[in-house]
Amino acid sequence: MRLAILTCVTVVIGATSGAQAAEKGKPLDDAQCKAAWTIVSPNGAAISKDKPVPSIIDWTMVDSNKDATIDANEFKAGCAAGWIAPAS
Repeated sequence: MRLAILTCVTVVIGATSGAQAAEKGKPLDDAQCKAAWTIVSPNGAAISKDKPVPSIIDWTMVDSNKDATIDANEFKAGCAAGWIAPAS
């Protein structure tokens, strides 16, 4: 009985955490990435975590150096990895 309960709890926890994970998109080409970056940072400066940026699918995956900002190089890497949504 304990094993059955433990198994059910494990399945529920696994399903819940999987549902909360961000889903990667399709990698963007250079033109798409540049268009998206121009929208989120018109002046080219790094963007900070406190500024909402809907095109960033998963901030933690794009902020590779974990400094709470995303610069142009991190953004470009995020585009190639599928963590940036195309500009709309």
